Amino acid sequence: MSETALPGRRGQAARNDVVILDAARQVFLVDPKAPISHVAERAGVGISALYRRYPSKEVLLCRLCHDGLRRFIDEAEAAAGEPDGWTALTGFLTRVVDADVHSLTVHLAGTFTPTPEMGDDARRANELAAGLVARAHESGRLRPDAVAEDIGMILECCAAIRVDDPERTAQLRRRYLALLIEGLAAGGPDLPGPPPRPGEMNGRWRPS
Repeated sequence: MSETALPGRRGQAARNDVVILDAARQVFLVDPKAPISHVAERAGVGISALYRRYPSKEVLLCRLCHDGLRRFIDEAEAAAGEPDGWTALTGFLTRVVDADVHSLTVHLAGTFTPTPEMGDDARRANELAAGLVARAHESGRLRPDAVAEDIGMILECCAAIRVDDPERTAQLRRRYLALLIEGLAAGGPDLPGPPPRPGEMNGRWRPS
């Protein structure tokens, strides 16, 4: 039985949680500095109900980003079962872009202190991404100068695309992901400049 199918108060609490998280995502993607009361208002729940689930804004922000990280891991683990390395990598990229996992990373980095559990999952995510890149290299279809750290940058580039119409946003993201995937294919000219260094982007997670 899923959480949202639970009966009585537990079921209502689970449904409230789904509504709160959806509202928080919408609010903080527009304005990461918005007060938590804006989330309660958009969710249509009392502020006390929100605080029972999330005692502070930082806890709520952490939950949002950790959920996105877990989705990344789930998609990477699913891609590991694809026998063709290039298809595994490109399919993974498409699913993560469609899930809009990285929008919160772009908007919320530095607004809260990541938990140790998030650190563990981030390392797992990096390992999985590196594995997908290694398999794509083995297939001979990934350009030899592409590295695992390029994957996060590609996903963030796509996440930065956002217009008022969600359907149009999805279309544009798919369009530019296709262009970026074409750039990942073997046979193109050498890429300019050195690739991202491992951990180079981690500093942005320090609270500002």
